[in-house]
Amino acid sequence: MNEPINDSAARPETGRAGRLKTAFISLVILALGAALVWLVFRTEPTATRGPDTARETAMLVDVTSAEKGNYRPTITAMGQVRAARELTLRPRVGGQIVERAPEFMPGGMVEKGDMLVRIDPADYEATLQQRRSELRQARSDLDIEQGRQNVAEQEFELLGEELEGTNKALVLRQPQLEQARAQVESAEAALRQAQLDLDRTRVTAPFNARVLSRDISLGTQVSTGEALGRLVGVDEYWVEATVPQSELPWLRFEERSGEAGAPATIRNNSAWPQGQHREGRLQRLVGELNEDTRLARVLITVQDPLALDADAPDKPPLLIGSFLNTAIEGREITDVVRLDRNHIRRNDTVWVMEDGSLSIRDVKIAFRDAEYAYVSDGVEDGEAVVTSDLASVVDGADLRTEEDDG
Repeated sequence: MNEPINDSAARPETGRAGRLKTAFISLVILALGAALVWLVFRTEPTATRGPDTARETAMLVDVTSAEKGNYRPTITAMGQVRAARELTLRPRVGGQIVERAPEFMPGGMVEKGDMLVRIDPADYEATLQQRRSELRQARSDLDIEQGRQNVAEQEFELLGEELEGTNKALVLRQPQLEQARAQVESAEAALRQAQLDLDRTRVTAPFNARVLSRDISLGTQVSTGEALGRLVGVDEYWVEATVPQSELPWLRFEERSGEAGAPATIRNNSAWPQGQHREGRLQRLVGELNEDTRLARVLITVQDPLALDADAPDKPPLLIGSFLNTAIEGREITDVVRLDRNHIRRNDTVWVMEDGSLSIRDVKIAFRDAEYAYVSDGVEDGEAVVTSDLASVVDGADLRTEEDDG
C-alpha cells in the first residue's frame, strides 16, 4: 500500500526561496536606476575651459554682431490707476434739495461750473433782503451823525474856546461818527455774507469730472457739510507703479530734473486689444514703500485718461482701480553692448566666436531690463556673439556658421 507523500516540509523552503528571489530582483532594479541617474548627470553639458576636450567636428552655430552704442533701458512695473483729483461734494449751506441736474448720477460727466444740485433759496433770499435793509438803515444813521458833527463844529467855532485831546473829540462827536461808520461796515459785511449764502444754494462742479456716486435725491434735507456725492477729475489720472529701489537711479522724474519726466507706455494685457496702449509721463517718487512688496512707489501721469479728446477716439479709457503694465524709459547708458538676456550665460559669461573657435568671456553688466542686458566690458563692437544653445560647451571648441558651410 502506497504511503501518502507529505510535502509540508518542502513548502517553507520554497516560500523562502521566492522571497529571496523577489528581494534580489528589487535590488537589481534599484541599482540600474541609480546607475541611470548617475549617467544622466554625468553626461550633462558643462562649460569647461581647455582645448584637450574640444570636439573634432566644428559645431554649427548662429551668431549676431555685437553693436556698441548708447541705449535707454526699459524698466517694467505693475501699476494701479488712481484719481489725480478726487473729492466728496458737500454743501456750505443747509436746506432742502429742490433741483438736481440729470448728469449728477453715477457715471455722469459734468464740466466745471455746471450746477449739480440746488438747495431751496427762499430763506436765504429773505435774509439777503433783510441785510440790504439793515445796510440802508446804517447808511442813514451815518448821514445823520455826519450832520450832527457839522453842527457841533460850527457851535464850537462860535464859542471860541480852546479844547484839546479827548474833550475836543467828544465835543465834536468823533466817537459817535466812528460808531456809525462801523455799523455801515458791519452791515455791508452781513450783506456780502447773505449774498454768498444765497449763491451757495447752487452747488456746482469745481472741475471737469465724472460722478462716481450720488448720496441725495430731490426733497432730501441736507445740512452744512453733508456728503452729496463723489467726483473725480477727468483731465488727468495717476498710475501708481512699484519698482525695486535699485532701479530708482535709472529713472528720470519731473520733480527732480525740472523737465518733462521720462515717457512711459501703459498697457492692459488682459482687457485691451493687442497693440493698444496709452502714453504717460513719470511725475514723481512717492516717499513711502509699498507695505506688502517693500518696493518704491512712483507716479505716472496720464492726460485725458478717458479718451474724451475727439482727436484720439481709439485710445482705451482708464478705469480707476485697474492694474496695468507700465514700461518706463530709463536714463541713457553710454558705450555699452546690448544683448538679449538669453545670450548671457551662466555666471555672467558670453559665448563669442573668435577665429572659428569658441571664446567664453566673463562680462561686466551695467544694467538688465526685461529684454536686454547692457554689457559694459568683456565684448567689443563687431564681435560675433553665439546665440545658439550648445550641447557641449568647451572653451576653444571649433565653430562654424551656415555662411562658412556655403
